[in-house]
Amino acid sequence: MIKLRLKKFGKKREHSYRIVAIESKKRRDGRPIEELGYYNPRTNETRLNVPAIVTRLKHGAQPSDTVKSILTKAKVFEQVNASRDCQIFKSKVFQSRLYRAGKVSLRTFF
Repeated sequence: MIKLRLKKFGKKREHSYRIVAIESKKRRDGRPIEELGYYNPRTNETRLNVPAIVTRLKHGAQPSDTVKSILTKAKVFEQVNASRDCQIFKSKVFQSRLYRAGKVSLRTFF
């Protein structure tokens, strides 16, 4: 299983973290699959690669508790849900159900 978690780096007593996608069985500072962002708890600075994070979350990656709170503050989960809603609306099954219910015409979709 792929996890989104923090990878520690920096000098002693001046740690910073990278947000990485990594296999759950690997150690904390092991080789990541992909680096997705940066978090500095001392200055509260956060840099995120949002499109890559959304892609990883769609494919089933599980964020750790700390990463989940960082992503919630950055409102990344809203983008994941919005893209899912858009995909559902574009599906032919959903469009045909709306048409049969009389809520929309076929011209809406084309």
